[in-house]
Amino acid sequence: MNKASTTRLTILHKAFELVYANGYHATSVDDILATTHVTKGAFYYHFKNKDEMGIALIKEVLYPGMREALIKPLLHSSDSTSEIFQMMKALLQENSFFQVKYGCPAINLIEEMGGSHAGFRKALKGLFNEWQQALQKSIEQGKSSGQLRKDVNAQQVALFITTGYGGIRNLGKLFGKECYGIYLKELNVYLKGLIIIK
Repeated sequence: MNKASTTRLTILHKAFELVYANGYHATSVDDILATTHVTKGAFYYHFKNKDEMGIALIKEVLYPGMREALIKPLLHSSDSTSEIFQMMKALLQENSFFQVKYGCPAINLIEEMGGSHAGFRKALKGLFNEWQQALQKSIEQGKSSGQLRKDVNAQQVALFITTGYGGIRNLGKLFGKECYGIYLKELNVYLKGLIIIK
């Protein structure tokens, strides 16, 4: 990796840390520069403005981390409900990428920027669409293999799971990690209800 690429990545990773902890609007370019020791000229060489940097942060920092945690565990699904549950459990209780007190960085950005900025909305929607598609594919594989009921609507299940995730991440900011366990217990009941009883 050349010096310019390293500088760009440094800016994005430090910006991610600040935005995750403090929010996008509360993080200024000067804040980012102070933690990276990168000059203003170098910042604007890589990004024409803060919003361009923010969208790059979603695509180049959030996407890889979220894909690893959300999508990769579902790519070769053989036991849909178990694999979805294990993915959610790992995401909520074992993933060191997230901090309970800050919630989910993607959900935070949806709340802060998704309704007011088309570029952020498009980038964040892309990430969640990919996750929902992976969930739907896993559910459809479960139906095809005879594990899940034929009347299960994969799109509805995927939306239910992703919205539940967003909600519990936000409640975790208030109630701590303990509420994750309660959510996971009920999610497990829900997922088991999709299975064909033999």
